Amino acid sequence: MPADEIALGMRVRYPRTGTTGAVVRIEQVGADLFAELDSTHLLYRTDLLIPAEQAKAAAKSQKEDIKEIIQREREFAAGSEFQDALKNIDQSCEGGG
Repeated sequence: MPADEIALGMRVRYPRTGTTGAVVRIEQVGADLFAELDSTHLLYRTDLLIPAEQAKAAAKSQKEDIKEIIQREREFAAGSEFQDALKNIDQSCEGGG
């Protein structure tokens, strides 16, 4: 996120860890600009932060993808090929040791 877009009190998210919080302090350390978040009181590089609104949109699309995956898995488990495969196992577990 560009340095001129960040402001005190702004809700941001650090995508690498999913940390979300409001900016309580902005500090210049060497050539980099850092923002302290109220949720962790840690400093995060401002160029790695994203507005919290973008994070909500990404999470929503991810939930939709998960729902599609679950539906495909349910269809596969209910299918005849999977049921036939279950009939041909003897319920043993051989560790090979």
